[in-house]
Amino acid sequence: MAHKLNSLAHTKWMCKYHIVFTPKYRRKLIYNQYRKDLADYLTRLCKYKGVEIIEGHLMPDHVHMLVSIPPKLSVASFMGYLKGKSALMMFDQHANLKYKFGNRHFWAEGYYVSTVGMNESTIKKYIRDQERNDMVKDKLTTIEYQDPFKSGR
Repeated sequence: MAHKLNSLAHTKWMCKYHIVFTPKYRRKLIYNQYRKDLADYLTRLCKYKGVEIIEGHLMPDHVHMLVSIPPKLSVASFMGYLKGKSALMMFDQHANLKYKFGNRHFWAEGYYVSTVGMNESTIKKYIRDQERNDMVKDKLTTIEYQDPFKSGR
């Protein structure tokens, strides 16, 4: 699954992101009675947008997710959608949260995101091997190339 390429009509892509976001005032209530509902909401919302959750953990006061987001969605628009819709779903299902979180602000502002790409050593190895493969192919050809700018008299 590490090198799984996804595809759209004219695109092959592998865009993975590590995302961390917190509830308002880092209240430690995710592990309480809301944990199961919140996990269901996040999973459902990601599925609606075509985002694959590779790994996800609901910690007592924050959420860690490793997701694969299609390039047609920006990370910012996806996070706005995810945090906004999940907050509305939480307040609709659990009316008592309105008193703890005023004005339907369930999540704190902002989030942390970093790209998850190939390892630098893997890329270096690929470049070394690619150069070695090209040299081997050149040795196997029997055609001698001549410099076209020198006269072959």
